[in-house]
Amino acid sequence: MRAVAYSAPLPITDEQSLVDIDMPVPEPTGRDLLVEIKAVSVNPVDVKIRGHRPPRNGPQTVLGYDASGIVKATGPDATLFKPGDAVYYAGAINRQGTNSEFHLVDERIVGRKPKSLDFPAAAALPLTAITAYEALFDRLKVQDPVPGEHRSILIVGGAGGVGSIAIQIARALTDLTVIATASRPETKDWVKQLGAHHVIDHSEAMAPQVEALGIPAPGFAFITNDSGRHGGDVAALIAPQGRVALIDDPASFDIMPFKMKAVSIHWEMMFARPVFQTGDIEAQHRLLDQVADLVDAGAIRSTLTDVLGPINAATLKKAHALIETNKTRGKLVLAGF
Repeated sequence: MRAVAYSAPLPITDEQSLVDIDMPVPEPTGRDLLVEIKAVSVNPVDVKIRGHRPPRNGPQTVLGYDASGIVKATGPDATLFKPGDAVYYAGAINRQGTNSEFHLVDERIVGRKPKSLDFPAAAALPLTAITAYEALFDRLKVQDPVPGEHRSILIVGGAGGVGSIAIQIARALTDLTVIATASRPETKDWVKQLGAHHVIDHSEAMAPQVEALGIPAPGFAFITNDSGRHGGDVAALIAPQGRVALIDDPASFDIMPFKMKAVSIHWEMMFARPVFQTGDIEAQHRLLDQVADLVDAGAIRSTLTDVLGPINAATLKKAHALIETNKTRGKLVLAGF
């Protein structure tokens, strides 16, 4: 089968940074599914691993942590899906990735593809939807009000892949007032289209902008990027006893400014359940099915912004280079071979 791999951490401008290879088609065992890949999307995690981490899954590691496709075969213990089912999922960081014609994935982290979406639009959703859902409900526990405070959440980086779906999930499943950040006219328009009640500019001090909205301090904040830079600002604007979630990899993050307000800090890592095979791993299957239901009901839309071309090294290099600009909005997708 065709696949795209890397063998050493290299700049994306290096011709060997991503290469087309041939691999044997794997066989499903246990609760694995063998999925024929129809589309994949590219996330910042792909870029970080390719640029900084030596291969872990053999001398040539296949990246890719978002996919949609069709189940071709199942392991003997699989019960949730059957051959012919259309699925979408985000895979696991400790296994070979989705940038290949066929891919093995644990069925407990797989959801049914939304019926109303084609494969590229569906591939844009899984990793970011899982991250946003887990951050909101498992880490921040937004269903639990902060005592005496306003039901609002600040989403820093609202136009990115995770921010784009977090806004929509918060609007669809909670009563929170959503304050999203964006810094360019096109990204501000994007987050408004996705349902943000208020938009502020994260390139300027955010605390005065939140205060100027005339609403009480938010009880929740979700920082999707550049948390090292934005941490102090968030500490200044968050309500006492509030909760803050992070997903990025800051060189440092000062938690001391949050102490006086007794604010709790939470890390979200959507790969934790599949990597550590947690007792609640199947929660990812259920939440992806719930997201599919919301999409099919018209409550959430795909965050796909561009299909760059087929799944090959040349197109993936283009996608990685765009992600590295930190100026993309929504999700970049590759479709077909």
